[in-house]
Amino acid sequence: MKQPTRQVSTKDSKDNPGSHLKSDMRIDQRKEQSEEEQKLKRNLDKIKHKIAIISGKGGVGKSTVTANLAMAFAMNGDKNKVGVLDADIHGPCIPKMLGLKGRTLIGGPDGLLSPVVGKLGIKVVSMDFLLPNDEAPVIWRGPLKMRAIKQFLSDVAWGNLDYLFIDLPPGTGDEPLSVAQLIPDLDGVVIVTMPSEVSEAVVKKAVSFARQIDVPIIGIVENMSGFVCPECGAEVNIFRAGGGKRIAIDKSIPYLGSIPLDPNICSDSDKGLPFIAENKTSPATKIFFEIVRQIENFLQDKKPSERRR
Repeated sequence: MKQPTRQVSTKDSKDNPGSHLKSDMRIDQRKEQSEEEQKLKRNLDKIKHKIAIISGKGGVGKSTVTANLAMAFAMNGDKNKVGVLDADIHGPCIPKMLGLKGRTLIGGPDGLLSPVVGKLGIKVVSMDFLLPNDEAPVIWRGPLKMRAIKQFLSDVAWGNLDYLFIDLPPGTGDEPLSVAQLIPDLDGVVIVTMPSEVSEAVVKKAVSFARQIDVPIIGIVENMSGFVCPECGAEVNIFRAGGGKRIAIDKSIPYLGSIPLDPNICSDSDKGLPFIAENKTSPATKIFFEIVRQIENFLQDKKPSERRR
């Protein structure tokens, strides 16, 4: 026998006030989420170009490339118009390389945090600015890391920028995924590798990752590509050579350049001095500016239909 359908009366709702409370909570959560998304969009709309720097593995000098690219763009006519988001939650080192170690984020207008400002007006946000000391670890799982990156993008007064460089940790995990989801109009990624078979094999995963999540690949940079003797000018391939070019040819993506080893890159980074600003005649500096030119050409040639949606 078919059971009659029970009608929910006004009395049922009155007898169960908890249902109203849960409904109100859901409405408040949706409203809060919508406000956060609007705040994120307002911030991102003020930034003309967003570029992520990624790699398949650690130890390839990705943060060094990020710091010097930011400085190169600032020196190339974009003073006070460049920002760097250090999205390496567990191992932030951009502040050290840009001479901002020991600084902290402070409150700014409209309840937003003010980024730390370095040479040539480069604005920087990093987890390092929030840690009590160098030995304090960040022991977080994925959701907390995504929340932090979202707040770095939405709760910081970045202002009007021409370029925001996002320095991501090695691999294809939480942080790269978070950035790809939070920045739907990401202009593209620069993939950093070094000339070794181990790096070559792993960096191909970064290429596949970018393609699977539909992010444009601006090109590949091969870091630590040969050593130029400062005395005689002879070049020695300490870590072999050509890995970056092979990946570019094999995967049909642009090759941006080979940055040679220079002892000053390491020493300047440790001192918090951007290498290219201190060594303007170095072969590595010239290559950094050539990479800048190629990135600018990529952005200028990019058609609206090719932009990530």
